[in-house]
Amino acid sequence: MSAGDTVSFVLGLVGCVLIAVCLGNEQWKVSTLDGSVITTSTIYENLWKSCASDATGVYNCRDFLSLFGLSDYVRASQALMIISILLGFFATIVSLFGLQCTQFGTTDPVAKARLATAGGALYILAALCAMVPVSWYAFNITQQFYDPIYPGTKFELGPGLYIGWAGASLQLIGGIVLCLACQRTTGKTEAYSYNYQAPRSTVGRVSRNYVSEVDNSSNYGKNAYV
Repeated sequence: MSAGDTVSFVLGLVGCVLIAVCLGNEQWKVSTLDGSVITTSTIYENLWKSCASDATGVYNCRDFLSLFGLSDYVRASQALMIISILLGFFATIVSLFGLQCTQFGTTDPVAKARLATAGGALYILAALCAMVPVSWYAFNITQQFYDPIYPGTKFELGPGLYIGWAGASLQLIGGIVLCLACQRTTGKTEAYSYNYQAPRSTVGRVSRNYVSEVDNSSNYGKNAYV
């Protein structure tokens, strides 16, 4: 199990890093050049700010002025991404204590397997919390792009979304494999365990029988042996 849970832990850890990179990436959506008259400037946004750059490489960013002025899916995406990073952090700590190759905490293999299973479950939850906002954000971009009566600027999928999908996928795979590997180890350990019951001591029984025989022999007189 040591190799399997270690590989799963590494996959989940890399997924956490990619999700953190995705959250900080500025290009969740990039303005499209399809049908646009101005092709020298590019507008790109993420969950926190909007940026614009020109052909010379000069760019300017501004944070969103009001949280309540954003769309509902943007605010929900912000919350889910932060929850995903927190769950990934706790999953990494719990899984680290549950690895068989580490000496942190308990050394009981069953307890370590259960900790690793809990860490895998947290990885799965973190992956779902990241997959939902990234997919939801991409769905709204696609819907606005193909809407003929949409009045605003049309965007395309940015590299930040692909980073988020990659990170969530690695976390999901790592969490599932970690849970399956640890469940097999727990089942084998419990199958090999058995209840040992020490045999009852017969010393007292032999002593009592010996005493009773001595008492019975003392009831006979000397004539009994003649």
